[in-house]
Amino acid sequence: MIRKLNLRAVVIATLLAALLLLPLYTSLTGDRFALTLFTRIVILALAAVSLNLALGYGGMVSFGHAAFLGIGGYAVGILSYEGVGSGFVQWPIALGASALFALVIGALSLRTRGVYFIMIPLAFAQMAYYIASGLARYGGDDGLTLQNRSSFAGLINPSNKVQFYYLCLALLLGSIYLVWRLTNSRFGLAVQGARSNDTRMRAIGFPTYRYKLACFVISGTLCGLAGILLANNTDFVSPAIMFWTRSGDLIVMVVLGGMGSLFGPLFGAVALLFLEEALSRITEYWQILLGPLLLLVVLFARGGIDGLLKGARRG
Repeated sequence: MIRKLNLRAVVIATLLAALLLLPLYTSLTGDRFALTLFTRIVILALAAVSLNLALGYGGMVSFGHAAFLGIGGYAVGILSYEGVGSGFVQWPIALGASALFALVIGALSLRTRGVYFIMIPLAFAQMAYYIASGLARYGGDDGLTLQNRSSFAGLINPSNKVQFYYLCLALLLGSIYLVWRLTNSRFGLAVQGARSNDTRMRAIGFPTYRYKLACFVISGTLCGLAGILLANNTDFVSPAIMFWTRSGDLIVMVVLGGMGSLFGPLFGAVALLFLEEALSRITEYWQILLGPLLLLVVLFARGGIDGLLKGARRG
């Protein structure tokens, strides 16, 4: 039994236990910042999980995923501004808008390959960024403050930090479970097969375009869910959430944690945000230190943190 316990399993179990017990720690120590930090980590980890589905398992390099964060957030913010505060109305509309936008982007970009595929989602994300910047009624460049957080008829109170944290954590774990079920299904195996050799998969009868499009839409919808949570967490949404650098942050999380691994995005989100927080306390030029650290991980830890925990070595 002891031999079956590998380092990766121990780290995953320890991390999940720490996430579950975090509110207890904050209540005992009074460290409110820890709960605030980890709520943000959990939400961005959910966004990274969504990107990992498209990038890690589907091989679709998307520099436009931040657009889905913004669409989810803005849908909640705009509806709140217009007096619609029910989460039972806000959330389905936000998820539907994210799915529709992903469908449009995917339908166009998946007909291309290589750098052309990368540029189309990026172009759409920048278009969404400039549209949001021009919405004078909803704050324009200055962003939009939520009138109230989403309400759920007393079933859960997002204004309560502990309840909201557990809601975010439950949705993160649910998304990881969904990705696990998808990637181990016939659908997921077909998507992964298309990533490896699209021509061969089509030759044996798989409609890879439809499979990849469905995968991209699911990925975009999950990222829209992260946007909903992010808007509720900060009580604010701005065009900056859709800028291409935010998509770059999500890609860094996926690569750092390990592309195509179930818990890699969670590892990457925790590691990146912890490094940002720690290095920013040392110097205001913390990006200069962060860059070489990320480069070392990419060069010497094949498969990111998840690959390192598995004992991966360069061949």
